[in-house]
Amino acid sequence: MLKRAFSATAAMLTLAAFTVFPARARGGETGLSDIDVSARCAILMDAGTGTVLYEKAPDEPRQIASTTKLMTALVCLERCRMEDTVEVPPEAEGVEGSSMYLKAGEVLTVRELMYGLLLESGNDAAAALAIHASGSIGAFAKLMNEKAAALGLENTHYMNPHGLTEEGHYSTARDLAKLMAVCMSNPLYEQIATTRSVSFGSRSFKNHNRLMWSFDGMLTGKTGYTMAAGRTLVTCAQRNGMRLICVTLDDGDDFDDHAALYDAAFAGWYSVTVPSTTPVASVPVISGTEDEVQVRPAAAVRLLCPVGTEPVYSVKLPEFVYAAVHAGDRAGVMTVTVGGESADVELVYCRDVPRDESQRLRPLERLRRLIFGEAGAVIPYGQ
Repeated sequence: MLKRAFSATAAMLTLAAFTVFPARARGGETGLSDIDVSARCAILMDAGTGTVLYEKAPDEPRQIASTTKLMTALVCLERCRMEDTVEVPPEAEGVEGSSMYLKAGEVLTVRELMYGLLLESGNDAAAALAIHASGSIGAFAKLMNEKAAALGLENTHYMNPHGLTEEGHYSTARDLAKLMAVCMSNPLYEQIATTRSVSFGSRSFKNHNRLMWSFDGMLTGKTGYTMAAGRTLVTCAQRNGMRLICVTLDDGDDFDDHAALYDAAFAGWYSVTVPSTTPVASVPVISGTEDEVQVRPAAAVRLLCPVGTEPVYSVKLPEFVYAAVHAGDRAGVMTVTVGGESADVELVYCRDVPRDESQRLRPLERLRRLIFGEAGAVIPYGQ
């Protein structure tokens, strides 16, 4: 199949950067399969592609303790303004477990309560925010479940905003990883959750995720513990542009397990982001104001690939296209293959090419000139 390249060298350099994003990666070649975590349930996932790099009983429903507060924060960010004031209701004073020691009747901002929720893991902050956002704990739990359904969290159900043990309150490692990816895509959540410590008046909060001080690339994390759930931990780390999420449930050695999984993954995988503005090839145009039109990915693509593997790619494009050509129209497909896993990337035209009404050559004569070089050399793609 013949294709005109806008620049053979540039095209090859661009395409060589493409890698594949398999739905489920095989960790044996990257050292992840050799790690034996202490957790009852665990998962390690690439935040950008959803590629699962490691898993252990990822779909087993479990009590999740204070990792519940990921959803509490997300719902509050969608329903509340950060500078709104909140009068602490009586129901929020003295909630058992971790606390920012709120007193009924005192007034704080939503922002202050959010820091108390995510850094100090205040169960009282969770109750105050829930009642402020919806009027009651029960009404807020309904909002949490509606959001979980909207996000496709199929094995998650909430009964409260703080994660204290309650029948019917559960999630899974996989659902929590998906939820953290959504949370970290929210700039305000990321701003709050990646804070190590902060003070408001007489209150000071310090992030309970100790890996933020000891692990290279750690962005944030949400800890949790109850007798029923054991130790729960959801973290997010980034190195060299690759952002990963790790979840462990019922894990007595959670911090060390997260560090070991991240180290192996960062050593064994790399990622590339291909912008939608990057042309990858071009197609001859018949009867247009220009002889060719470049094509590009329809949307920016986040790609993940094991270190040491080489991608194989192929492009399916028309031999030529008749003017008029419209920017954004579908042009073809690029298929990228790594280690037997393949993914398709839709290609679209980069710009408009109007029909040249002044041309008097018939389309077949125009095509003959393109093929035989009178309008420029035509080379097989990849040569």
